Amino acid sequence: MHVKRFEDAAPYEAPNHRGVVGLRLQGFEPEGPTNQWVGLSQFLPGGGAGPDSTPFEKVYVVLDGEMTVIIDGEETVLRRYDSCTIQPNEIRTLENRANHTCTMLVVIPYPPEAL
Repeated sequence: MHVKRFEDAAPYEAPNHRGVVGLRLQGFEPEGPTNQWVGLSQFLPGGGAGPDSTPFEKVYVVLDGEMTVIIDGEETVLRRYDSCTIQPNEIRTLENRANHTCTMLVVIPYPPEAL
């Protein structure tokens, strides 16, 4: 078992994100998971990401607050404990339109160059 304490989670910068602090909970470490990494994103009011896409799927789980996810012009609001899967190459935009922080768990496979 590989335990990583929250106080040891390192911040990371995610490309094309704004008003967000990301913490790497698991991944990119010798004893950690071998096929995906897990991040905790804390989006300030007005924060968000995109529009952009990745060649691999992602899973978002809202732990607190709410997040608007926009794909092909369709808006979906995720609230506490709601989740979604973003398919490979699917262009998505994230917007925190609320006046409180949105905390999301993010699960993403390693990019091929990281393996």
